[in-house]
Amino acid sequence: MEHQFNPDVLEQLKRLEEKYVPLGQNLAAYLEGLYHTDFLNYWDYIHLDTLLSLQNPRTNIPDEKIFIMYHQITELYFKLCLEEYKQIGDDPDITAAWFLRRITRINRYFDNLVSSFDVMVDGMEQQQFLQFRMALMPASGFQSAQYRMIEIASTDLRNLVDKAKRAALGLQSTHEEMIGCIYWKEGATEVASGTKTLTLLQFEEKYTRQLIQFAQEYADKNAWAVYKKLPITDQQNPKIMQALRALDSNVNVNWPLMHYKSAVRYLQRDPEIIAATGGTNWQKYLPPRFQKRIFYPELWSETELNEWGKGWVDKVLQED
Repeated sequence: MEHQFNPDVLEQLKRLEEKYVPLGQNLAAYLEGLYHTDFLNYWDYIHLDTLLSLQNPRTNIPDEKIFIMYHQITELYFKLCLEEYKQIGDDPDITAAWFLRRITRINRYFDNLVSSFDVMVDGMEQQQFLQFRMALMPASGFQSAQYRMIEIASTDLRNLVDKAKRAALGLQSTHEEMIGCIYWKEGATEVASGTKTLTLLQFEEKYTRQLIQFAQEYADKNAWAVYKKLPITDQQNPKIMQALRALDSNVNVNWPLMHYKSAVRYLQRDPEIIAATGGTNWQKYLPPRFQKRIFYPELWSETELNEWGKGWVDKVLQED
């Protein structure tokens, strides 16, 4: 008796044939390959064994593993964000609804990051942190290239130039010139001499060219550029404006200030151990009121711009 295929199976075979035959591909060969393929399982799909083997502490101090894992989780969240920015920038026919959905996703990732940072603030013993952190010199979270890409993908690159150098650069500056004057360089200078730390020198050597290329790629497809391409009625949509304001606050206020809170907790009481940050000038670099990095200044009032991040630092210091 001839075998009768389920109609759903026959329909899928027809669809596969429509896909492969016009490309000159042998559908039967692909189906044979599928026959020899093992069933997919969870641990192989997400490379679980590899993932769990990537925590390699430099010391035998227990809390160092917590430190490593949390930073790895952070970088995965950053990658999630960059996937959303890519979809925003690559869609030639993006709609307001699609744009809002993607920005909302990025905000959700940062909400999770900010709320989880208590792992760093309260999740490690101070003495253990200070011991293993000295073994990690000159490495620093400052060197996260993905975070720099998030900043670049969020706004016009000029908004990331050190505020004291923006006017001097002029309006015709190249991406190389703007990256050369980017705000974060001031955060990795020696406190006493003002010279670049090894942390910054290593970062620049590894990532400068990549960041310039990324900035060139996103010059016309960063979130602000895409927003400005939307119809004016969509630009004035309160939900979209609020989502962008939330993104501005998350990346430029909430996230760095959680780092500030952590630094205060572990380092503030003993200025001599500032080296534990990898040499970054965190007191001047992390507080938003000093850097005044703002993605979307057009969406904030003059009062809000003037008081950017004000009060948050004092609140944290009072708590500790």
